[in-house]
Amino acid sequence: VQLQASGGGLAQPGGALTLSCTVSGFSLNRYAIGWFRQTPGKEREVVSCVTGTGASTYYSDSVKGRFTISRDLANNTVYLQMNNLKPEDTADYYCSAFNPFTVTRYWGQGTLVTVSS
Repeated sequence: VQLQASGGGLAQPGGALTLSCTVSGFSLNRYAIGWFRQTPGKEREVVSCVTGTGASTYYSDSVKGRFTISRDLANNTVYLQMNNLKPEDTADYYCSAFNPFTVTRYWGQGTLVTVSS
């Protein structure tokens, strides 16, 4: 089981980035995928997630209306489109897979997003 996060980088306030989480070793249909972020000294927080069926999504209040989570089942990839970025979005972003039936969670490595002028 692997989750490979990518797409982080430097963006200006008001700019956009798209993060990708490519998975292998399991089916996206069986796992909810979440994007989390963490800054030094703070706990990791959930940003957005999508259920295994793709029928339901969640966004934290801080990103609602600016971020969009989506899936490409053919390429085993989950995306996080981030628009209208703010300096407070600066963080390491992680993707995670969770199976609610086996209560199994996997993490990918982080990808750093820096929002600065």
